[in-house]
Amino acid sequence: MRVVAVNGSARKGGNTTLLIESALVPLREAGHECELIELAGKDIRGCTACGMCRERADRQCHGRRDDGNAVLDALFEADAVLLGSPTYFADVTAEMKALIDRAGYVARGNGNLFARKPGAALVAARRGGAIHTFDTINHFFLIGEMIVVGSSYWNDGIGGAKGAVAEDEEGLATALKLGENMAWVMGRLAG
Repeated sequence: MRVVAVNGSARKGGNTTLLIESALVPLREAGHECELIELAGKDIRGCTACGMCRERADRQCHGRRDDGNAVLDALFEADAVLLGSPTYFADVTAEMKALIDRAGYVARGNGNLFARKPGAALVAARRGGAIHTFDTINHFFLIGEMIVVGSSYWNDGIGGAKGAVAEDEEGLATALKLGENMAWVMGRLAG
């Protein structure tokens, strides 16, 4: 089975990447194909509400000419989705929010493409605001009829400077447990 993880951070290789990579370890060990898509450096803008994704029903966003459709294609083809974001003013990054809005709108207008897929959120925070960021991602999963996978605690890690989350042992352990739980859910769904 295939897991697609999207890092909504503006910088590659930072705290959000470290958390996602921790979660992917047990998924890879369980034999799942894992792809990490970094939004850093990509042009991802918000939904224009043009409605063409629903009119054409071709699983594509037609309101923007950016990198969004390539990411949407990967998410729609995935068996499970992991979304990670740093906390920007107590919420997801603008790029992650744009992706969530467009993915949700296109998916719902094309037969509910995320229904019954496992989804998990990972959040990096300097100090606070992580729970709201976590909620934003989970609300996307829930309205898409996804199976939300949890861990032993909130799926977040604490660290401000690039790489500082590596010092958050509990955060990394939580991400690792999240990956274990997602692998278990995927195994059950595979039957």
